[in-house]
Amino acid sequence: MSVGLIALLDDVAALAKAAAASLDDVVAQAGRAGAKAAGVVIDDAAVTPRYVTGLSAARELPIIARIAIGSLKNKLVFLLPAALVLSLLVPQAVTPLLMLGGLYLCYEGAEKVYELVVPHAARAHETALETISVDPKTFEDEKVASAIRTDFILSAEIMAITLGSLSESGLAMQALILALVGTLITAAVYGVVALIVKADDFGLWLARRSSRSRTGALPRMLGRGLVQGMPYLLKVLGLVGTAAMIWVGGGIIVHGAEGFGFAWLSHLLHDAGEGAAHAMPAVGGVVSWLVQAAGSGLVGILLGLAAIPAVGYVVAPAWRWCAARLRRMRTA
Repeated sequence: MSVGLIALLDDVAALAKAAAASLDDVVAQAGRAGAKAAGVVIDDAAVTPRYVTGLSAARELPIIARIAIGSLKNKLVFLLPAALVLSLLVPQAVTPLLMLGGLYLCYEGAEKVYELVVPHAARAHETALETISVDPKTFEDEKVASAIRTDFILSAEIMAITLGSLSESGLAMQALILALVGTLITAAVYGVVALIVKADDFGLWLARRSSRSRTGALPRMLGRGLVQGMPYLLKVLGLVGTAAMIWVGGGIIVHGAEGFGFAWLSHLLHDAGEGAAHAMPAVGGVVSWLVQAAGSGLVGILLGLAAIPAVGYVVAPAWRWCAARLRRMRTA
């Protein structure tokens, strides 16, 4: 009896060790996969704060929470199963879908540039795409829906990059790591976004609550600095987010085109980066990356600007026609 119990305990200990090793493997692979998606994660964190600018302070955190829940739903409910199915059944469809998402990012970024350069024409373009509502509830819903749509594309890139680094893992391991990466990245991105958009409120609290003594001078100064500096930081983040959307979208299309026999553009950007690195060897790696990123951004802005009239004159009318047909079918 005692020998059987000892053997059972040995088996339990062995299973526990195997489970711990497996968990360590999952965490390690999730960390490596998440690091590869860092560029898109930074893009996501830079883009999101612009969706709460211009809204009341009381609605900032609820809006971020709604976007975060939508982002998690994007990753776990839609993208994770779709990524596994596509990887298993139609792996050749992954690249075209990613390129389509990249084109959408280029369009979104180029639209912001277009709005900055020719604001009146950009406003007319936006009005043609959708009805602008002055109702606060509808306006907030439109902001959240727009953020979740953009997040869907960025989340798709994160999940695809993660999946691409797990080619040697089994299906169950892929699903577990994708879920872990998606959850942790969502928590990290929207936690940082919440801190950014509420920093000015914290600064105001510091400036008001700090004592008038010498020890309270530093917190008061920090508080005033946060209040005065956050609007500029949000503008900078908006610009960074727009640039990142164009760069990431252009990079996705450049690399995706290699699989369709158009590798010359990727090689051209690579050679340009290498040439710049040789010219400035002291900072060669940084210069090479900057040149290639600028090239991807140029491709992205050109494609995005070309997509603006295509969306306005082709995609939007087709979308409205389909939506009207759907409404008539539902009411019939």
